[in-house]
Amino acid sequence: MSDRNRLGKGLGAIFGDDVSSVLEEIQTGSHDEYGGVKTSLKVNTIRVNPYQPRRHFDDAKLQELADSIKEHGLFTPILVRESNKGYELIAGERRLRASKLAGLKEISAIVVGFDDQQMMEIALVENVQREDLSVIDEAHGYQLLMERLNLTQDEVAKRVHKSRSHIANLLRLLKLPESVQMMVNQGDLTMGQVRPLITLDDSKEIERLAKEIKKGDLSARQVEKLVKQPEKPTPKKDDNTKHYAYAKTLFEKKLQTRVNIDKNTVSIRFEDDEDLNRILETLNLIEH
Repeated sequence: MSDRNRLGKGLGAIFGDDVSSVLEEIQTGSHDEYGGVKTSLKVNTIRVNPYQPRRHFDDAKLQELADSIKEHGLFTPILVRESNKGYELIAGERRLRASKLAGLKEISAIVVGFDDQQMMEIALVENVQREDLSVIDEAHGYQLLMERLNLTQDEVAKRVHKSRSHIANLLRLLKLPESVQMMVNQGDLTMGQVRPLITLDDSKEIERLAKEIKKGDLSARQVEKLVKQPEKPTPKKDDNTKHYAYAKTLFEKKLQTRVNIDKNTVSIRFEDDEDLNRILETLNLIEH
């Protein structure tokens, strides 16, 4: 099938299920079937992917990548398509941002002919599968797919190989005030901590409670009680896990819930069966 006939189809129809691997092969030049012209482009002629779901980039990690590019160069070209005003980025925004930080005027790129639908799906796939995309940015990505492609939650779930409940749970987070969404994005609060707040209507009250939850480091269960019967929250006791603080942070960022590490035991909190399934799904322990 020619590239022209493939345009307009979902990525699964083009690449099969292993989208990330094919994208990587295109960028490393080891995949010829979908064409692509390798070239060098001026960074100021490249616009970012308009469908990029990621809104928050870690400045420290970008600087690390920029330092590496300064010393060793850029190993993997970015993926772009031609547009009326130069080029639009398809994949590799972190590499593009870091290259600009490194002071590069030009960047290696591969030009391919993907359409809007493919660009949108690629932006989601690259971030969800390759990088630690926050649940808020992931939710924005799903919302974008639904709005731009007129998809249902079930259809989005099939496109990105997630359960419908996973999509629904994340989309509910977008009902929270922007300030609270930012706290989740920055890692100050987890998905488990803010989910009970979605049931409230008063945005000011939600923001107040969010600050209270962060200050008291409350568990999801404590937040549920706080929402049902507002009272002065009881801060969690020191669980003496400072030695495992880094591992605890990694667990909580990945699973979006509270995790305790004590001696040789790791405890993962979940609210209900649905939340447990979400955690198992995040760990790739269940199939859909």
